[in-house]
Amino acid sequence: MAKGLKQMNASIKNVDCVIEVHDARIPSSGRNPIFQRTLNARPHLLVLNKMDLADLSNKQRILKKMEEDGVRNVLFTDCLKQVDSNVKKLVPMVQEIIKDNPRFNREENRDISLMVIGVPNVGKSSLINSLRRTNLKKGRASQVGGEPGVTRSVLTKIQVCARPLMYLLDTPGVLPPRIESLETGMKLALCGTIRDHLVGEDVIADYLLYTLNRLGMFSYVERYDLQEPSDNIQHVLKRISVKLGKTQRVKAFTGVGNIPVVIPNYTEAAYDFIRAFRRGELGQVMLD
Repeated sequence: MAKGLKQMNASIKNVDCVIEVHDARIPSSGRNPIFQRTLNARPHLLVLNKMDLADLSNKQRILKKMEEDGVRNVLFTDCLKQVDSNVKKLVPMVQEIIKDNPRFNREENRDISLMVIGVPNVGKSSLINSLRRTNLKKGRASQVGGEPGVTRSVLTKIQVCARPLMYLLDTPGVLPPRIESLETGMKLALCGTIRDHLVGEDVIADYLLYTLNRLGMFSYVERYDLQEPSDNIQHVLKRISVKLGKTQRVKAFTGVGNIPVVIPNYTEAAYDFIRAFRRGELGQVMLD
């Protein structure tokens, strides 16, 4: 983390605008406060990605909360979509944001330089690839993945637009050194920003079940052939393992010998439950 921040700070003087990418399902939770110093140094655009997975029925409330937090430039995107009309708005928005801001040592440069920052696995590299697909009709320049930590270091400049000439720096995801609360930490883990094994698939699955029940989202009941909603994660995972065939054979030691028995694979069931949520198969959700 320290290395990534050092690289960002060294590059910020050559940047016209900072693009902060975050997960639209948690627009307020988990944004790294360490970025504030960087954001205050340059014009800032907040991109809330994965909008296809978020419940945006109360979008105006989200925008009002962002404005109260000092964020006035917000763009919702779905960067994995082959053609996202919102991604097309990014270049004009950046031009408008930076037009009245001094460029200091970049006054003579005709190109526009951007830096993408954010916590892990929110779609920073996907945004770069989507911009290239939209503006240059070219393939991806940054590796993407469903696990946090795919981008390891600040890369060289990547062209994302020809008119105007615009380049962008990809950066590694950087989590806050201290997460503000247990609730925030669980939201980040549920959205895949923290590696599953660091929290535990069973713990994340339990929080997911609690969240779905709290929000009245019961699609999991029909999906996994439950009789009714349940707050017992062991019962739910058992049903998932049976439905999906996620079982394992073990030996039970008894007084009359070893007897092979079949038991649910709770870890595999938890992983399937979490993955279904992250793919949006359990419904769109707003966690904040």
